[in-house]
Amino acid sequence: MSVRYYLYISDAKVDMLLSQIDASWARKRVTEFGLDLKVASAKRSVEAAGTDRVARLERVVRHLEDHADLGDVDDPGQYVHGVLPMQWGVLGDGDAVYFGGRTERTIVGLGGSTSHLLSTVTAQPLTENRLSPSLPPVLIEHLAHATEDGAPYPGALATVMRANGVLRGPAQTVEFVAKRMLHGPCPYPELVPRNDMTVLLASPLYVALVD
Repeated sequence: MSVRYYLYISDAKVDMLLSQIDASWARKRVTEFGLDLKVASAKRSVEAAGTDRVARLERVVRHLEDHADLGDVDDPGQYVHGVLPMQWGVLGDGDAVYFGGRTERTIVGLGGSTSHLLSTVTAQPLTENRLSPSLPPVLIEHLAHATEDGAPYPGALATVMRANGVLRGPAQTVEFVAKRMLHGPCPYPELVPRNDMTVLLASPLYVALVD
């Protein structure tokens, strides 16, 4: 993978996938050489692989590229890779972050927990009453409240489409790999330039700025 400026990395998704892809990654041996005044000695220690979140992410993305159902925005598989301009912001009480954009054929939304933003100082713990915004029903509820009247629109894809319409701020070109959550025909074909447009909602493994 090339050098990236990461905005968002979902360690939870990466760890879940990595444990299935390569169990040996969970522990790696490192040889440390110690030298005291009298004796040179070699000692082994075990490092947790979790110390390098980018290396873990890269391992998972390589596996998805080589072996998984990884599609693009206009033809998504179980996972989606994309590069496109997107607006983004924090929703509601700060639990969820949302990225919205579009291609000529697809309206795209990416959503997840703000705890995965790399600029996050402290993550709020999830409780029984604070489920992760990476879950589709929770994210849809956040998107509904982000719209002007705070009410869900008929159907989840309609809510995604309307939520994209209320995003503010400049669009930044980003690259991402995400898990597909919802995908289907645009519920408002009369409002878009072509009648075969679709709507895609996904939860990202990572989002990175592209120069």
